[in-house]
Amino acid sequence: MKKLIFYAVLLFISYQLTAQTSELKQIKVKGNSFVIDDKPFVLRGLNTSDPERLMNDGHWNKAYFEEMKSWGANVVRFPIHPTAWRRQGKEKYLRLLDEGVQWAKELGIYVIIDWHIIGNLRTEMYQADMYETTQKETFEFWRTMAKHYKGNTTVAFFELFNEPTIQGGQLGTCSWSDWKKLMEETIGIIRANGGTAIPLVAGFNWAYDLTPIATDPINAEGIAYVSHPYPQKREKPWEDKWTKDWGFVKDKYPLILTEIGFSGAEEKGAHIPVISDESYGDAITKYCDDKGISWVVWVFDPQWAPSLYSDWNYTLTRHGKYFKKAMQDRK
Repeated sequence: MKKLIFYAVLLFISYQLTAQTSELKQIKVKGNSFVIDDKPFVLRGLNTSDPERLMNDGHWNKAYFEEMKSWGANVVRFPIHPTAWRRQGKEKYLRLLDEGVQWAKELGIYVIIDWHIIGNLRTEMYQADMYETTQKETFEFWRTMAKHYKGNTTVAFFELFNEPTIQGGQLGTCSWSDWKKLMEETIGIIRANGGTAIPLVAGFNWAYDLTPIATDPINAEGIAYVSHPYPQKREKPWEDKWTKDWGFVKDKYPLILTEIGFSGAEEKGAHIPVISDESYGDAITKYCDDKGISWVVWVFDPQWAPSLYSDWNYTLTRHGKYFKKAMQDRK
């Protein structure tokens, strides 16, 4: 009996070590799809809040990732604010990210690293102080990420800039040509420094509008495009408008919606452009299912909005109830 227990313990330890060291298969771009072993792979996932915030609140831990896994997530997105990056310093923040990447790997979840800025990188003017950065800091950030996560298959994506906007001219001007040049520069820096993650490029209007891609796509191979099609970006019916504004991109390139979600007008944190109801959830998930488009829901946090749960007991909001079921139905 003692021998049986001994061997059972050895088997358990061996399993744990294998789970912690085995690498996830690399996601690649092929045609208009993400693929693993040449087979199309659709991502369904969740946004964390800033890792620094989670650490400060005592929730940057494996249990947080296990909860996301239980929802059916196969990808998580880490939004990194420039102010948090500077406040912690490069070495400390990288240790924080490494913890999250390790937990994700152990649970079989891929990671998107997101430089979480809202504003105009050309003029270096932003929507709020937390997004303040420079072109140099942005390039240096991605040089650091490229070197640090070179060959790490868990870190599958680098989202180069969260939400580009000129805010109706309040943040200056930025043409598509200007933006394209900045994104191509960033991609070049990542690849020259050995970066193996797939670059993700967002469009204008707070990452909603990808119409310039039709005639002037980014001049780089192996990339994908991003949209954040919150419900109030367009009036119902949405589907034809979505196709015109960003959905057409999937005909030629991989497309991932790295922020989707809704909030009832009565709920905490409800704001433009997220106010809607379950009809938005039905529309966006069906649209993506029909076209094989990947998506990531905002946000796995009880304070940021639209919140998927209202407290750290994971008490679901309307938004949370809808998308937890939507994700579990698609496991």
